[in-house]
Amino acid sequence: MRVEAKVLLGLGLFFGLMFAVYWHYSNEDAGGVMMFGGMLLGFLPGGYYYWWSRRMKPRPEDNPGATQSEGAGVVGAFPSSSIWPFTLGCGCFLMVLALVFGIWLVIPGVGLVGWAFLGGTAEGRRSGKH
Repeated sequence: MRVEAKVLLGLGLFFGLMFAVYWHYSNEDAGGVMMFGGMLLGFLPGGYYYWWSRRMKPRPEDNPGATQSEGAGVVGAFPSSSIWPFTLGCGCFLMVLALVFGIWLVIPGVGLVGWAFLGGTAEGRRSGKH
């Protein structure tokens, strides 16, 4: 995780420097706020990954001299195909459309989001079996 942390911290540093220069010279707020958000999007997960990389044993991916057999192991189970992420997306889309077309669209949006959470939870408890 150390490589991922370095990449994200580097991106956060880049956006932080660009934010400082842009904020100082542009006299414009929106772009500076977006670059500040980009800086946070680099520093927050990068700091978290760096914090964890110092507390866990190195992975085979972090060792430049590792062999392919060191990284072998149990792959795990992947979820089966599901309709619930699509349902969740439709509900969120309706809630965003409520900002444009009217607050009444929040009601079906919240209904779809709730239905997606219940369906996804039920499907996860069944291990994806129909």
